[in-house]
Amino acid sequence: MNDSSTAPHAERPVLDVWCELQCPDCRSALGDLRALRERYGDRLELRLRHFPLDKHRHAFAAAQAAEEALEQGRGWPYVEAVLGRVDELGREGEPFLVEVARELGLDAEEFDTALVDGRHILAVDADQAEGKAIGVTGTPTYMIGGRRLDGGKSQEGLRARIEEIADGLLAGG
Repeated sequence: MNDSSTAPHAERPVLDVWCELQCPDCRSALGDLRALRERYGDRLELRLRHFPLDKHRHAFAAAQAAEEALEQGRGWPYVEAVLGRVDELGREGEPFLVEVARELGLDAEEFDTALVDGRHILAVDADQAEGKAIGVTGTPTYMIGGRRLDGGKSQEGLRARIEEIADGLLAGG
């Protein structure tokens, strides 16, 4: 239905963050992600995309846990908590993921069940397939305004490039 009384509005730009929760480089990128969220607030949508790497044993489970946290309304706080403690994730695996949920006041039993029943596997698989299709090979990788920025090799200057693109998109260019 076409409602001519409603003026079209520009959609807010999206920054896809291809991330892996057992990745030390993604942990290093936390400061940039916090700064971007602080600077742009709701004007820029930061969207977590999963790209678990085979070399990290608990990455796939962590991606599923992040999806459960998102479903329970605390996606980014959960991601930040896990990334801040990647060494513990490497040592403890799934029990650690459930413990972080408990620490954040989430339904830890539901996390445990979600990891067992695999309800978020398709979402993680879809993200990974899309990542591969657009050329993601490592994490973190960012996609904004149709441009892919690889943070796995070097994060130097990356936030400035993201801000430059986001500012341009917000300005209508």
